[in-house]
Amino acid sequence: MSKKIPIRKFSFRIIVFSVIVAGLALLFQWIWPQLATPALPFIVLFFFVMTLLTMYIVLRGDTGRDGRKFVSSYMLSRTVKLLSCLLFLLLYMFLNREDAIRFAIAFMVIYFLYAVFEIIVLKKENEKTDADL
Repeated sequence: MSKKIPIRKFSFRIIVFSVIVAGLALLFQWIWPQLATPALPFIVLFFFVMTLLTMYIVLRGDTGRDGRKFVSSYMLSRTVKLLSCLLFLLLYMFLNREDAIRFAIAFMVIYFLYAVFEIIVLKKENEKTDADL
């Protein structure tokens, strides 16, 4: 029997994580305003929404014994997220060329933070699911 992973728990974790990242982003903007892109809060908001969406895609169904379904959902979510990120990044860099480098660096750092967050959360939940079986 497969076990459903609660999306509410992930939503709460993503909210807490995003508040922490937003706080660090605001602190960075306050300490080093010349190095920070003015779009930093929007980058955090973008990744919050994208992570929530991709986690929903991955976790909406049952997990557990049906590993192929999980892998397919995970790969679909990664593809959607990657293409959305590329579109968002290129569009902003095209429209705001003077801020392109600072934006790209901030974007990649926050992308990495959210990717690590997703991996850790999914790994922990997968270990709990395996222990319950």
